[in-house]
Order: sequence, then structure tokens, then C-alpha cells
Amino acid sequence: MARLFGTDGIRGIANADLSTELVDRVGRAAVHTLAPDGRGRFALGRDPRISGDLLEAALTAAICSAGADVLRLGVVPTPGVAHLARELGVHAGIVISASHNPVEDNGVKFFATTGFKLPDAVEAAIERLLDSVQELPRPTGVAVGRVHEVADASERYLDYVSRQARGSLAGWRIVLDCANGATSRIAPLLWQRLGATVIALHAAPDGTNINAGCGSTHPEVIQAAVVAHGADVGFAHDGDGDRVIAADRYGRLVDGDTIMGITALHRHAHGQLPGDLVVATVMSNLGLEVALGRAAIRLERVRVGDRYVLERMLETGARLGGEQSGHVIFLDHATTGDGMVTAVQLINVILETGRALEELRAPFVPYPQVLLNVRVVEPGRWADDPEIQRAIAHAESRMGGRGRVLVRASGTEPLVRVMTECEDADTAQQIARSLSELVGRRLGGTLVGAPAQSTPNSGAAGGA
Repeated sequence: MARLFGTDGIRGIANADLSTELVDRVGRAAVHTLAPDGRGRFALGRDPRISGDLLEAALTAAICSAGADVLRLGVVPTPGVAHLARELGVHAGIVISASHNPVEDNGVKFFATTGFKLPDAVEAAIERLLDSVQELPRPTGVAVGRVHEVADASERYLDYVSRQARGSLAGWRIVLDCANGATSRIAPLLWQRLGATVIALHAAPDGTNINAGCGSTHPEVIQAAVVAHGADVGFAHDGDGDRVIAADRYGRLVDGDTIMGITALHRHAHGQLPGDLVVATVMSNLGLEVALGRAAIRLERVRVGDRYVLERMLETGARLGGEQSGHVIFLDHATTGDGMVTAVQLINVILETGRALEELRAPFVPYPQVLLNVRVVEPGRWADDPEIQRAIAHAESRMGGRGRVLVRASGTEPLVRVMTECEDADTAQQIARSLSELVGRRLGGTLVGAPAQSTPNSGAAGGA
């Protein structure tokens, strides 16, 4: 059986490959793994997508049938579940969400009682039980689990985030794009509580409109809205609230790279950046690395996935890391990427420095970035092809230290992703096209769609 848990839990098309039968097995296996005596407590939250109802019901029934109790949190951002897993002292926090994915997808993700994602070994232990779950004991009578509503779950999480703010925002105008997701109610309340006037967009989830043409994967929406409403700043979340991107008052994008850069410089200046280190992924723009290097801050790169960012942060003692997509981890304040915490931390820098966001973002000029995808049957073969390796080496030599090349197999699709960055946009485009065509010829693949290009003005980000 292929590994069920990916880098961000279990994902699939709801009621198809992510069926209620599978969720039932996962829930029962999780109880027997995490609470072997059967008397466990599991906090369960979800985003508002339509399939959340049936998957929540299936998972709740599974957990109770294994003898554990469910503390139902309702619709709450994913990082809220991580926080409440610690605060409520449960055996695990579970969130039903597919983050920034379209409405037909859904997922199941676990957080340990520490608030961190489950270790690989624990996920593997849950998977090992799936085929034999019907043989596990089924309690009866008074031994079955119960469901308890946590009516103030969102308020507890809101209190936790709002306490991190270091000043009033009275007189501020803030635009929010809530992606019709889990932050739709709570994010506007956060900024209103801090004194700001809030213009909330895409904050009316109906179960079917999550992430649809809005949120952090559609930055052009928040960029235009900030200008149209004459706001001081704008924030766009994804469907489950673990990401955020920003826009300054001129509508210029402030993505995850720039947010990390701004907060890293500020912390470094105050002696609050352990090891003078920031952890990012191979997709973070070279412009971030160059700007941080000027301040003697080192950027360490890991493979794509917040799981790997967090692992390296814990290994090195780094307290700040994240992804270009806006999934940023402030380990002093959260155990996972948290869009609302990230937004507050960025605002704190503005308040403490007295400098506007457009001034703070100025040092971070992204290098033009081109991403091309080649659909192939066996993506991993690119790494063993000598002709592809020679072409990559030649491309890097051609850039002469003014750019970089990244070729990798997608972790979620049958694609080889070819990404180039260079001070010169035309060079980046030419090299990306040449390499992707070579990959297609050597591996029998085809180029997918038009190139995704990020310039200093657009800020598009690559996927997993």
C-alpha cells in the first residue's frame, strides 16, 4: 500500500478516494495508536467546505466507536486546532481541510498534544493498522465515546492571537480576503478588536466557494482591493488560515519571502534571531537570500513542504522559517504556520519601527523567476539522466552567480518542475524553456500550460 499520509496529512477528492469508509478506518486506527487504552480525547475542527459535514460525521463516529471522546471545535483555522490541542490537553488535534485546494478536495491532518504535526513514525503506525482495523476491539455500553461541543473554541484562539499585538490600530484601514474559508468570521474580529476599520472580502462561505478565485493563491485580488479602498494594508488568507500574503497601500505584493525578510531584519536588529538564521525552501526567491546576506543573516533551504521547514528549525534552533506561499512559522508564538499570527507579527514591525510597509519591503527585490512544468510518467528519472545534468550545469555556469536553476519532481503530481531565477528576465525565460524542452525529450513528457513567471512586480509563487 502506498503511503497515505503526505507532507500535509491525508488529501483526496472528498467522498471518492477520501471516502467516509477510509476516514472511519483512519479515525479508529488513530485512537488505538494515540490512546491505546481507548479513553482518549480528540479535538476536531474543520474548514467550511461542503464535504466537511460528512467527513466530520464519519470521523466523529469512528473516534467514539473506538471509545474516545470528541471535542468538537466547529469551523476554526487549522493553526487554531494546533493551538487548542495544547490548551485543551487532548491526545491529538484533528483538522478536516484541504487548505488552498479547490472545493472538491478535502483532507485530514493531525496535531500532537504538543501542537506540532505528528511525527512520521506515528503516522506510519496509524497506517499499519488500517488493514486490520476491523479486528480492533469495539467498546459497548458506557465505554463508547461521547461528543462535547467546545462553544468558545474560536474565541480562545482569537484571544491567543490578539494578545501578540503590540499596539492599537485605531485609525487604520485593513482589507482582508478570507478566501471564503475558515478565517471568514475570526480574522475580521481580530483586527476590529485591535481598533482597525476592516473591509472584509470573500468572507461569506457557503460550502462551495472556498478558494474560488480569491485568497492567497489569487494575490491580484487583495492587491487591487487595497488601492480601491484606500487601505493601509491588505491581507489574504487561504482556505484553512495557515497562510497569509500581504499588499502595501500601493497594491504591491508582500509574499511569504518578503514577510520573512522584514521580520528577520527586525529581529536581527534586536538580537532576537537565534543563529542569525532563517529556514526556507528551495522555492524561496534568490532575492530574499541576497537581501538577508547583506545583513549577515543566513538563509538555509530545505525541500518543499512546511514539515521540512519545521524539522530543520527544530534541529538548528531557528525561530523563523517558512515558504514563499505565505506559510510562515514563528516558533516563539506558534507550532505551525499561522496566517493570523504572521499578519500580527508583520504589523508589530510596522508599529515598532514607525515605518510603512512599502518602506520595509523595499530591500527585498525578487529576481525574475520562471516556472515550467513537464508532465511525465516517472518524474524522478530526471535526476539520473546525464544529459539533463550536463544541461543544468551549463545553465548555472551561464548565469555566473547571478541566478540559479532548480529542477525537481513534484511531490503531488506526475510533473517535473523546472524553475529558473536570474537578474535578467530574458535569460531566466530562455534557460527555463530550453531545460523543460530537454526534460520532455529525454523523459517522453509534454510541457503543461503557459510558464508561470514572477517578476519584482507580480510575485507569483510556485507550487508543491
